[in-house]
Amino acid sequence: MSDTPQPLLLSVDRGRCAGAGMCALTAPEVFDQDDEEGLVVLLRPAPAPEHRAAARTAVGLCPAGAITLDPGEGRGRLGTES
Repeated sequence: MSDTPQPLLLSVDRGRCAGAGMCALTAPEVFDQDDEEGLVVLLRPAPAPEHRAAARTAVGLCPAGAITLDPGEGRGRLGTES
């Protein structure tokens, strides 16, 4: 068994985003909001180990469920969606 942490991959569904901003407030190194609509922008689809806890918290705090977490190996969609 390896001591290497599993990769954490995130994706966002901007169509579901309510613009609450909890993600950007909780994990500003990973998420932002666009200037036009206030919708989520994924800055780091695979956050660094030091930002993973905040990213996981942001996933749980999202009132619209617009952020998807994939702790697997390379599965999931990366980046932002329109």
